[in-house]
Parts: sequence; C-alpha cells; structure tokens
Amino acid sequence: MAVPASSAHPRSQSDILPAIPVIETGPDFPLVTLRASVEKTHALLDVATRRYPKRLLAGLDGVSRAWLVRTNNVHLSEIDAIAEALGRPGAYFFSINYEWGCTCRAASSADGHSARLIRVLDWQTPGLGANLVCAKVVGSSAGPFAVLTWPGYTGVLQVMAPGRFSAALNQAPMHDPTGLFYVDWAVNRRRVWKMPFPTPAHLLRRVAEEARDFAEARRMLTDALISTPGIFTLAGLAPDETVVIERTEHEARVRKGVDAVAANHWSEAGWRGRPRGDSSFERCRAIRSVPPTFDDGFAWLASPVLNAKTRLAMVADAKTGRLLARGYEADGPATQSLDLEWHAAV
Repeated sequence: MAVPASSAHPRSQSDILPAIPVIETGPDFPLVTLRASVEKTHALLDVATRRYPKRLLAGLDGVSRAWLVRTNNVHLSEIDAIAEALGRPGAYFFSINYEWGCTCRAASSADGHSARLIRVLDWQTPGLGANLVCAKVVGSSAGPFAVLTWPGYTGVLQVMAPGRFSAALNQAPMHDPTGLFYVDWAVNRRRVWKMPFPTPAHLLRRVAEEARDFAEARRMLTDALISTPGIFTLAGLAPDETVVIERTEHEARVRKGVDAVAANHWSEAGWRGRPRGDSSFERCRAIRSVPPTFDDGFAWLASPVLNAKTRLAMVADAKTGRLLARGYEADGPATQSLDLEWHAAV
C-alpha cells in the first residue's frame, strides 16, 4: 500500500515533485515492490542497459546466475522470479553488480539522546533518484525495517530498523588498479565471480533481517565473509553506538565514535585500491561537519557531497524510528522529502 510523503520540495513553482512511494510488505519486499511499480524497474533497466548489447547482457546474466547457483545464494529463487516477471535480460547481473559512490556519517544526535546516520548515495545511472521506493518490511526474525530501494532489487544499501539500528553500505576501493577503468572493472568482476560468498548488499539484507541490536549487527558486518570489499556505516540507539566497518573479503577494520565517517577510500594505509566515485577524500572531509539533524529541506547537502551523480540523501534515527529521505537527479531534487516515523514494537 502506498503512503504519500509529508512535504514537497519542487524544482520550481510549476513543477511539483512526486512522492517516494511507501510500500508495506513482508520479507519478500523485492518481489512486492516490483509488482507494485514494475514500470519503474523497466525505466531503470532501459537506462542501465543502454551500454550493454543484448547478447552481452544475456551472457552476463548467465555467468551471474551460475555464480549464484555455485555459491548457494539464498536469494536465487527470488531473483529467478524477478527475472521471469521482467521478461528481459539484466535481472541476474544487476542483482549482484553495483557501481556507486557514497558519503556517510554516524554521529550522536544534537541532544545526545540517540545515534543517527547521515547517508548520501551517488550513482552514474540517471533515474535512480526519481524511481526510489521505501519498503516497510515486517515479518523478519529480528524485527521490522525500512529500506530505501528500487523495485525488484534484492540487496539492501541503506536501512533503518526501528528499535535496533540504521546502516548503509558504501562501495570500497577497486582492487589493484591499472588506471584503465574498463580493464580494472573486468578484472575485479572476475575476482567477484570466483568468491563463494554473498555480496555486501546481500549481507546487509541478512543483518536487517536477523540482527537483534547494534552489537549483533556490528559482529555480523565484521565477521561474515563477503564476495567483494565494502564499507559499512552503522548507528545504533545509544549516542556512542556509531561505527564504520571497512571490509575486504576476509578482513575488517573498525573505526568508532567521532571518526565514524566514510566515503569510497580506505581510511588507513595498508590496503590498496583506487577510490570510487568523485572527490572521495573531499566528500569525507565535508560530511564531518554535517549536523545530524532532521532538515526536510536538506539545506546541509552541498558540494562536493552533493554532485551531478547524487541520487539519494537520507537521515535516520533508529531510536526514535524516524527516517527522512529525498531522491535527486543531476538537475536537483527529484522527489518530495519523505518523512517516515515508525514506532514499531520489537
């Protein structure tokens, strides 16, 4: 069931922006959101697949599905159903492929009563900001959670679990860069397909479904093996429950407290890799000064954190059960601000 957002932020007085749909669902939220907004998925695939010849995309689907089978991925049947519903190549490849930049901060609220997550997601593909949906998921073993996502997407990139935690995933630096982007991309993708572990986005989904509190979420994000590096930002309920977890496939580095900011580079020497996105170090420095407040106009969102690839801005507080989000495209806000308050019993 779609619930309208609370307030509008139009690009101009004559251009009223759409609301982010809020869809109430069970644990099968990828299929439910797809069926509720299938036109959004086709619109996104139209843009995302333009650079892939149909034969190549079908081949990438085949390799991707074979990897999902080989690794006993728990979401395979769900992705099969999504592929059948869409009736076009891309469902398998895009379910495990991601290319984005992000900037995050986890910090105490201004009143010192809770922890908050600030999240800005950048992605080159246009349409991701305009086609956002919010899934309110109930029925998982640990409690309900809200996900800012896209119809039919099986991973979780940002989540607010009321009474438990908020979390987001940033893309980590690219392994052993040569400086030639497409060569680096192919080498790293081949590396992923050799790994018998879930993607970071599927790990974050498992954490949303199974972790009962901040401590358990932190342990899972630190200890679980993953198919490709990732950077997780986690905010619990208490003001000191803030952490950034930098991950390779087998190792983890944990940063606590006031240093809980992240973009798309490693924070310390020792791990090699080329930062993702644009101006990663500058974005990371800039978000340190962003106040963890609920401003429905997102006045704090400015360059370099805001850029032409920004697709989502979000602030979440799991203790109060509040999530504020807005979609963006290259020319500015693409949706109204969604102000969701969910005081769920857990």
